[in-house]
Amino acid sequence: MSLENIISDAIKTAMREKDRVALDSLRAVKSQILLLKTEARGAEVSAEQEIAILQRMIKQRKDSFEQFSAQGRQDLAEVEEAQMKVIEKFLPKQLSAEELETEIKTIISDTGAESIKDLGKVMGAASKALAGKSDGKSISEMVKKLLS
Repeated sequence: MSLENIISDAIKTAMREKDRVALDSLRAVKSQILLLKTEARGAEVSAEQEIAILQRMIKQRKDSFEQFSAQGRQDLAEVEEAQMKVIEKFLPKQLSAEELETEIKTIISDTGAESIKDLGKVMGAASKALAGKSDGKSISEMVKKLLS
């Protein structure tokens, strides 16, 4: 079942339960998927593209949450945090720090990287291999830590 169908079912459930935050979040996700389909002229959206959409939306909400918190706007920060939690439910299980370190060590050995100079090579491979399983910031921090 595609993410679009799953989201549509979740929208119906949110409507029945009168869950306004979930409904707004899910409609935003569906909107982004439809926008991508329109840009692709009706072509099917791949699983990687769907994950990228979800990750981008979570990152936007995380950034907004941080800005609202810094400005003392807890009412708006809480909304962003709630929407982030709704969207995260549709991402694949995220890797723990230990699992991420193990995966990146494998990637480093596969690419033959030896120092921080090979950061770009490792980041390219790690970003592809770990798409949807971890966010780019965590991947970057771990790669830098292991190559230093």
